[in-house]
Amino acid sequence: MSNDSTSKTLGVALLLCVVCSVVVSTAAVVLKPIQVQNKLLDKKQNILSAAGLLGKGDVDIDALFAKIEIKYVEIASGNFVDVPEGFDQRKLAKDPSANIVLDSQTDIASIKRQSKIAEIYLARDSSGQLERIILPVHGYGLWSTLYGFLALEADANTVIGLGFYDHGETPGLGGEVDNPKWKGIWPGKKVFGDDGGVSVQLVKGGVNKERPEAVHQVDSLSGATITSRGVENLLKFWLGENGFGPLLTKFQAGEV
Repeated sequence: MSNDSTSKTLGVALLLCVVCSVVVSTAAVVLKPIQVQNKLLDKKQNILSAAGLLGKGDVDIDALFAKIEIKYVEIASGNFVDVPEGFDQRKLAKDPSANIVLDSQTDIASIKRQSKIAEIYLARDSSGQLERIILPVHGYGLWSTLYGFLALEADANTVIGLGFYDHGETPGLGGEVDNPKWKGIWPGKKVFGDDGGVSVQLVKGGVNKERPEAVHQVDSLSGATITSRGVENLLKFWLGENGFGPLLTKFQAGEV
């Protein structure tokens, strides 16, 4: 058969497509366990980073995370519950039998629905005393949903750290949620006011440190008003009565 024939050209193209498909499919199957492991390692690293436990230099992430206690909480009641192995909060948020659909007034974080159960993380000292509470938080910014972790001290009020590990905000603007300098102004801030309400605020133009409310305030992201508002709203949602408010009230009362 001539090398210039149509049938031979189509045959070579078909064979090449089959070979490439087999290679790609095989690579996807073989590499999936590695991808899952790397994703889990990245999650652990972000939890430790938000909690201020990561340290500097080369560290053993798994060894550090082994000291973290994983708990599951029923969001509505703030009670700890048992869940089956393989818990996935994002998937459950899409499951009609396991989620809560939020109305427009309640949904200030623009997440539409949430899982009834959430996974949280606790860090204790060598004597078993609670030191840190790490909460998963998410909400919509300008272009994307921001997923992150908020770490609080044992008083369930004082911020240790805030970090976002997954978002699609504009680099140099809303993407500055990743900026270590901006993240560095969160530690020590109080998320609840004297009346018990969520008082955290992102302030455009900078925080006046001389004012008493400054303890609840953080500078907003320059040139990223909508992303800043999104961060404030998602924190108010997850710290409020429709988020982890019931659980944090129990922590503050010493009930858990």
